[in-house]
Amino acid sequence: MNGIPRNGIGMTSARTRARMVERLRGKGIRDERVLAALAGVPPHLFVERALASRAYEDTALPIGFSQTISQPYVVARMIEVLIAGKQPKNVLEVGTGCGYQAAVLARIYPEVYSIERIKGLLERARANLLGLRLANLRLAHGDGYAGLEKAAPFQSIVVAAAAPSVPEALLRQLAPGGRMVLPLRAGVGGAQRLVLIERSGRGFVETELDAVRFVPLEAGKA
Repeated sequence: MNGIPRNGIGMTSARTRARMVERLRGKGIRDERVLAALAGVPPHLFVERALASRAYEDTALPIGFSQTISQPYVVARMIEVLIAGKQPKNVLEVGTGCGYQAAVLARIYPEVYSIERIKGLLERARANLLGLRLANLRLAHGDGYAGLEKAAPFQSIVVAAAAPSVPEALLRQLAPGGRMVLPLRAGVGGAQRLVLIERSGRGFVETELDAVRFVPLEAGKA
């Protein structure tokens, strides 16, 4: 795994993860399921060795292919919103990236599906995840805008890239009573906001959350 011992030393130790979790708690993350999941997934395993010491900082880091790994706070915030008051069942992640968020989700949800459009990045994620032996996680190469129809409907959907509007396919694949969290951007290069979409019997309810910054959600496969 990027040549780093799994147990970690110094900046990659379990103690470092514990400090990260306490920092998240101090920033308002309260769900103990989310905090325990982040404590159990070492983020340094998902970045290049040269960046390992920065993996615990609250900053996005490059992972190749012009993509980034989300900062731990944003991962925690999105998942906490999804599972608030719910017993987690199944989730679709759009944008596998390096596999970090998928690994965190797999410690919370019994069924996790993650789709990535960039094949080379998906293979890198597979390698990063291999040693964690997450039997409840399934990865797929595909267009995030199209979702994953064969595994739908999903109780939860989390999108790790910013779209100009909510993809219609993802709305269709959200189960009744389900929730989707995604960043939306205002035009090309415009401001982004994190949005919660809830599906009720009367349709979809949208709630604006935080200002965020994500890479753009691209269509098609690469």
